Amino acid sequence: MASPHIAFLGIGLMGAPMVHNLLAAGFPLTLWNRTASKCEPFATRATIAATASEAVAGADVVITMLENGDVVESVLVEQGAMTALKAGAVLVDMSSVQPSLARRHAALAAEQGAGYLDAPVSGGTRGAEAGSLSIMAGGDSETLEQARPVLEALGKVTHIGPVGAGQLAKLANQAIVGVTIGAVSEALLLAARGGADPAAVREALMGGFAGSKILEQHGQRMIDRDFAPGAPARIQLKDLRMILDEARSEGLTLPLAQQAHNGYLSLVANGHADVDHSGLLLELEHVNGARMGGFAPGVKGEG
Repeated sequence: MASPHIAFLGIGLMGAPMVHNLLAAGFPLTLWNRTASKCEPFATRATIAATASEAVAGADVVITMLENGDVVESVLVEQGAMTALKAGAVLVDMSSVQPSLARRHAALAAEQGAGYLDAPVSGGTRGAEAGSLSIMAGGDSETLEQARPVLEALGKVTHIGPVGAGQLAKLANQAIVGVTIGAVSEALLLAARGGADPAAVREALMGGFAGSKILEQHGQRMIDRDFAPGAPARIQLKDLRMILDEARSEGLTLPLAQQAHNGYLSLVANGHADVDHSGLLLELEHVNGARMGGFAPGVKGEG
């Protein structure tokens, strides 16, 4: 049986390594990106389309990995990619969008005779490069099985529930990530302020109940002051905004998510939209007039 032909829309920080893994797995691909130059590294191994609808036409599986719901809506609906879907194709939105938007797009895909999955991911650029993403899939089981061989080239797939459930799982993930980055920032700054070596504190905490991937990977980033974006702060802010919107629609109050949102809002407002989301430490340092490992110049207590 021939491998399904994949159209991949969105060749960014996450999309590029995902495309690499799909090509390595032997899938034929057609690529599209708003900034066409990002497709060029794959020009000898994949077809490059001039428009999103051109990329989608004839594809068996269409994957979108775009920045937010507004962009997904623009590409699928306003630019005509949705109506270019062939009957029997599967549209897999791996972007992080509102659960309500996922349900809307599933209905539009059904009008074209196509299946739909919302399948956002966790694992960041490292997971994308390693093919070890956690993929949270919403949709019916039959559609998932149709797309499973493609998704398994990208990571581990978990069927969460009906359409929209994948996005709810991603919101849960991002709530934990945002709040935990804040907690790690505060803990390491507190330790450093008191005279402890934050690297040693991180190492000690890794073996206890406080151990986590956030402490392991992002705690190390904070210590190294390596804030080159894997997941930009502006994306974390967008996700936290969606979390709070979804909570309000369900009549819930989420105080920790609200505090994390406020921190990222200030971080972005202070010019750090494109630092890694572990760069929340920078906002905490700004609020305290302190730098992890020492005080900022001109601040009382510097020595």
